[in-house]
Amino acid sequence: MEFKAKDIATLLHGVVEGDPEIEVNDISKIEEGRAGTLAFLANPKYENYIYSTQASIVLVDKTFVPAKPLPCTLIRVESAYDAFASLLQLYDDMVSRPTGIEQPVHIGEGATLGEELYIGAFAYIGKGTKIGNHVKIYPHVYIGEEVEIGDHTVIYPGARLYARCRVGASCILHSGAVIGADGFGFAPDGDGYKKIPQIGNVIIEDRVEIGANTCIDRATMGSTIIREGVKLDNLIQVAHNAVVGRNSVMAAQSGIAGSAKLGEHCVIGGQAGVVGHLTLADGTRLTAQSGISVNTKANAIMRGSPAFDIAKYQRCYVLFRRLPEIYDQVVDLEKKVKKLTQI
Repeated sequence: MEFKAKDIATLLHGVVEGDPEIEVNDISKIEEGRAGTLAFLANPKYENYIYSTQASIVLVDKTFVPAKPLPCTLIRVESAYDAFASLLQLYDDMVSRPTGIEQPVHIGEGATLGEELYIGAFAYIGKGTKIGNHVKIYPHVYIGEEVEIGDHTVIYPGARLYARCRVGASCILHSGAVIGADGFGFAPDGDGYKKIPQIGNVIIEDRVEIGANTCIDRATMGSTIIREGVKLDNLIQVAHNAVVGRNSVMAAQSGIAGSAKLGEHCVIGGQAGVVGHLTLADGTRLTAQSGISVNTKANAIMRGSPAFDIAKYQRCYVLFRRLPEIYDQVVDLEKKVKKLTQI
């Protein structure tokens, strides 16, 4: 399908600057723009590409001031990034989705299924499970006994949901996600370890997205809880009895140890780690590869391992980089003092 600049501008509440009749039928990155495509400029680091891009239309912020003549038509909007995301969502909504129940599928005794479902071939649905309306379960998904899944949730191929876990509405679970495996609980027993039964579950509230190959362990007792609006990247570990607060986000390869509590709107960078039984206050931010071993205050920004306040860390890092130079100065001073004491 082809769309004119003026129609896109109307849809996004934007203003056309250039040819309102120019048409596009695809999207592209601004640095890889092609004729007939729409791109966007949100990061100033990419501004140089707008002066040479072959994209026919570029979304820009209303505040953008070009430094040179432009080869493309602009659509000015409040936020180019948000506007482009809206277009991608519209495009995604237009893509056809599978429907119906393929075969073979196992549906256990007492399971209840909502309306307008898709269940892919080789899916397994355990006894007593409850699945809401408009849910999509792709092939090779395993759903254990007495699991609950809310309306409009999507579970991609190969995801695993263990018994008695609960998933809210409008959630997305990507391939390989494991929800409800046993928590890492062992007690010393002579020369080895005795397994502590993990009898709790995992509760995932509404509008949560779980990345590919991310693992969320069931609680020893009670529940491991992922609050509404949380977004988890790929390859994340959330241990037993942890709680991730509402609208928090975590980047790939980060880990939350057992019984740690994250507040609302926390941001956890890639490869960051949180020690067990800690409490991160609302708005806490951990930079990539940080290791947090203390409770935090609201809106704290932490860096390092062990992590501490980022402003102090940056001052310390300046000194750390100068350590070889400082060491040479100390050695030189020692030599001078030694000479002075020998006089």
